[in-house]
Order: sequence, then C-alpha cells, then structure tokens
Amino acid sequence: MSQWSSTKAKRVLAALLRIGWNIKRESSSHKILTRPGSPDVVFAFHDKDEVGPKMLARMAKHTGLEPKDL
Repeated sequence: MSQWSSTKAKRVLAALLRIGWNIKRESSSHKILTRPGSPDVVFAFHDKDEVGPKMLARMAKHTGLEPKDL
C-alpha cells in the first residue's frame, strides 16, 4: 500500500511552497516552481484537481515532498 493518498492540487501546491519552492512563472494551470540548488519543476494541475498516489510519489522524487508535509 502506498504511503500517499489522493489529495487536491491546491493542497499539494501549498505544501510545496511551505517546503521552500517558489512560483517562478505561471500560465493558466501550468506553474514553474523553482528552488535554489534544484532544477525547475512544472506543476500542471488546476486547484480542484485530484492528484493521485502515483503522481504524488513521482513528485516527491523531484521535489522532496513527504506525506507529512501535506
């Protein structure tokens, strides 16, 4: 069983901002997130979209997001 559970994209974005990511630029639902020492990450979800466990796990590899951050 995955340690991740589905959650709203708005909540995921808020968690990423709390752990040090910043929005570099934005175009519609696509946001480019940046953090010093890390490559930029594209966050392409509308606020009300559900982000599933597999996508959250994939994001965690690139961003350092952990289940406790949500």
